[in-house]
Amino acid sequence: MTVPFHKMNGLGNEIVVIDARDNALALDADAARLIGSTETGPGCDQIMVIGPGRDGTDVTTAIWNKSGEEVEACGNGARCVAAYLYKAGLSGDIRMGTLGGDIVASDAGNGQITIDMGVPRFGWQDIPLAEEIRDTRAIELQIGPIDAPILHSPSVANVGNPHAIFWVKDADAYDLEKIGPLLENHPMFPERANISLAQVIDRNTIRTRVWERGAGATRACGTAACAIAVSAARKGLTERDVTVHLPGGPLHILWNDDDHIMMTGPAEFEFDGEIELSGAA
Repeated sequence: MTVPFHKMNGLGNEIVVIDARDNALALDADAARLIGSTETGPGCDQIMVIGPGRDGTDVTTAIWNKSGEEVEACGNGARCVAAYLYKAGLSGDIRMGTLGGDIVASDAGNGQITIDMGVPRFGWQDIPLAEEIRDTRAIELQIGPIDAPILHSPSVANVGNPHAIFWVKDADAYDLEKIGPLLENHPMFPERANISLAQVIDRNTIRTRVWERGAGATRACGTAACAIAVSAARKGLTERDVTVHLPGGPLHILWNDDDHIMMTGPAEFEFDGEIELSGAA
């Protein structure tokens, strides 16, 4: 079948949005890889498939990485979906159902979208981790020599998907392409993890680079920015209102007093197109 799509990006995180509210579309791993590759499709980091709302949501959103894996959440993708839906005529707050739970989008003006990413989880079983660790602000995990590890003691959090954050003095001083896959697939993370190198600049500013589970090094990852911000606040490194600077640009993260994470950033349209998906239903 021929499927229309909308190519978008959130801070350079490449997103393909497919509106399947009127024509049901069930992607599989092969179709996701076909869309995600620039050799066979538009190319992207994530595919967001919008479906009809249910259980109190305005829409549902199935999220696929370019590797062919369905995942729970994508903050930059959620902003793109919201921007598309506003352009398509929806207004007010938009509640989206995802595998990682419901999230709510609102139009912040000036091309900015705010997403209520919900409440982060810090319990070891919620990340999840392979073993019980009571204090997830800094878990026992390192790579490199025991007496001089390259990276160690990450914070871990779940913001719809699992994250590990390593606190470093210089986020650019590491070979992320080399260490990212090792840490993503570390036995401590039974469902694998998104890996971030976070450099605290001051009480309201953090720089980071992210290795995204199933996507690799990315210019931006919204859920990682959220996980970094709340983990920094938990450790007393920053306030609860911070700007997280990613290679693609900044995201504003506010961890409200009710523990909901509010993420604000842009979403941009690139082009529309169609793609032939054999066997898609």
